[in-house]
Amino acid sequence: MIIIKNFKKSILPGVALMLLLSSVAFAQDFSKIPEQGKVTMIDLGAKKCIPCKMMAPIMTKLEKAYKGRADIVFIDVWENRQQGPRFKIRAIPTQIFFNEKGEEIYRHVGFLDEKSIVEQMTKMGVEAPTFGNKG
Repeated sequence: MIIIKNFKKSILPGVALMLLLSSVAFAQDFSKIPEQGKVTMIDLGAKKCIPCKMMAPIMTKLEKAYKGRADIVFIDVWENRQQGPRFKIRAIPTQIFFNEKGEEIYRHVGFLDEKSIVEQMTKMGVEAPTFGNKG
């Protein structure tokens, strides 16, 4: 019994420290989003939400396609709970489009297809990306 108590006393502080450090290491800083001077689209959702999962490949594709011209950002509100209230979302996924001044221009709740995202970005002055042949 004494060995177990000593074992718990020696291990638990180390485990607690590792958990604290890992949560700090993986925490993302969203304070500069939307980025001033750049059109920004934020998709607020969760990695385990079905419509959000359906949007994930679209977001990845568009993030690459708009790189350097606009910011495409996914925020998991289940992992980053303070971001939901910050952006005043009521359901996920929610997409918010900001202009270069950081002003909200358009908001959509629910799944948003690639074509609709590209159309909104184009309306906001960001040239539509050209995607290579899929063949």
